[in-house]
Amino acid sequence: MPAATVRPVAIKLDEDTKARLKRLADARQRTSHWLMREAITQYVEREEKREAFRQDTLKAWETYRATGLHLSAEEADAWLAKLEEGEDLAPPACHG
Repeated sequence: MPAATVRPVAIKLDEDTKARLKRLADARQRTSHWLMREAITQYVEREEKREAFRQDTLKAWETYRATGLHLSAEEADAWLAKLEEGEDLAPPACHG
């Protein structure tokens, strides 16, 4: 697999944030650059997961609107309680 092309990107930070970043980098024995890359990578990964969850939610809502199939909160809670007790159960069937 070829290595990804890495290109510099400028980011503007206020002096207070830059100083805080420098102190943290020194404490962690890392560079400020490493901390910024790590922070951005973690943020992007977290936000991608949030967006995927949001898209799944929208699809589920559209499916419900089209079919009316659902579980009640009580049915879902009862199923989850059994899973917590160690029972390996399939989810209950949805109904209209």
